[in-house]
Amino acid sequence: MSSDWKIDRAFAATSPFGMGMEHTFAGALSLFRRRYAKDPAGADVAVLGIPYDLAVTNRPGTRFGPRAIRAASAQLAWSGGAWRWDFDPFARLHVVDTGDCEVDFGQPQKFPKSLEAHAAGLLETGVKLLSLGGDHFVTYPLLKAHAAKHGKLALIQFDSHSDTWREEDRRIDHGTMFYHAVREGIVDPARSVQVGIRSGNPESHGITILDADFVADHAPAEVAARMRQVVGEGPAYLTFDIDFLDPAYAPGTGTPVCGGPSTNTAERILCGLRGLNIVGMDLVEVSPAYDVGDVTALAGATMALNMLCLWAAERA
Repeated sequence: MSSDWKIDRAFAATSPFGMGMEHTFAGALSLFRRRYAKDPAGADVAVLGIPYDLAVTNRPGTRFGPRAIRAASAQLAWSGGAWRWDFDPFARLHVVDTGDCEVDFGQPQKFPKSLEAHAAGLLETGVKLLSLGGDHFVTYPLLKAHAAKHGKLALIQFDSHSDTWREEDRRIDHGTMFYHAVREGIVDPARSVQVGIRSGNPESHGITILDADFVADHAPAEVAARMRQVVGEGPAYLTFDIDFLDPAYAPGTGTPVCGGPSTNTAERILCGLRGLNIVGMDLVEVSPAYDVGDVTALAGATMALNMLCLWAAERA
């Protein structure tokens, strides 16, 4: 066995930089084998798992999403894993996995504030935050924490659903939170874009919608160029709902919608967003109980790796 192979790099890595070699089938799991650190001070990026699925409207199970994404990421945590990029993202970024936030299922009404405070505490250390859901409602408290630091945000949303359905009550629901985010001034609709939408909602609330047909009719570079045009140079938050992908590529999700893009298309669009001022990101709605051969979890980990590469590209 080569001396380059290490065991339990999540705890025992001697350097925070660079990809390493570890068996994909063994060892302590963290996202891409990054070191665990509850205090991320000194790091560039903190990973946060959010095992929460009480806001779903169809199939539950996304509380197991962070664990499944971390497990699938072991296949990508080796030199050469980010094949679309000409660099090792972890040679440029000091990334730590802070584990999961606390969720008190006996007091669900306290969760939004609890998550917002947890995220704000991590952001205070100076890191950027990559969060793993969990259902898509978790993006709402995360947006609040980021807006408190960076001001009004552009929303870059990969999704099959708009999640802007109008409601007057403040329900904990994964289909209405961006409606509230726009109304509250957290999100600037004029600089926000939703891509891949293929579910009925007559109201855009001023957000630019590039629906699934637009994505199918245009090259990924053209889709990314249009997104960049809308978002501009101001601070932006990127949220990737795994049901953006067609169920053929991501069956393990709570509300799958047919007619969506492939993983190849999604990766190429993400690569085209290089250079945007993205201050925070999340990957949500992986529900492993409905997965087949871990294909959805692997897709989620792959998208997360490309998302991290967007930040690593800034360090060229």
